[in-house]
Amino acid sequence: MRSAKFDIEKFSGKSDFGLWRVKMKALLVQQGLQDALKGEKDLPKTLSEKEKNDILEKAQSAIILSLGDKALREVSKETSAAAIWLKLEKLYMTKSLANRLYLKQRLYSFRMAEEKSIEDQMDEFNKIIDDLENVDVKMEEEDQAIILLSALPKSYEHFVDAMLYGRGQSLTLEEVQAALNS
Repeated sequence: MRSAKFDIEKFSGKSDFGLWRVKMKALLVQQGLQDALKGEKDLPKTLSEKEKNDILEKAQSAIILSLGDKALREVSKETSAAAIWLKLEKLYMTKSLANRLYLKQRLYSFRMAEEKSIEDQMDEFNKIIDDLENVDVKMEEEDQAIILLSALPKSYEHFVDAMLYGRGQSLTLEEVQAALNS
């Protein structure tokens, strides 16, 4: 059996850390290295010292090889996969008040333009929602759906009315996005 090869785009420090993080975790799972993110103490006790060291070194190597120069410089002094991971999260998933307020402001002021594709703009909207979730801001599904409907261009006025007033008991972001995609 031939093993599959998975490549992810290097995280540059400017790209979407939340998505890179999801892909990197998936890559580590595929390689059987995900436990290294928790640190040596959380590796299975049944492993030999050599097996533990192999897992830790391979995970650290995989993360380092998936970083661009700028991001790598920021974590180059870290000595383990777990330490690199924590430092990256600290640097790029800031949970400060200023960052939370900035992300909320981006969400509440988000408006779609007629001349841009709905798909690209929905992706931008979903990125804002993901970024908020990454800093522990949880929003109700119905609120997300209302914000997205409110962001649609004027030409979608009848669609918005149908979604708001032609529904049963609930409205979800998934339903709005599915209807927009159809």
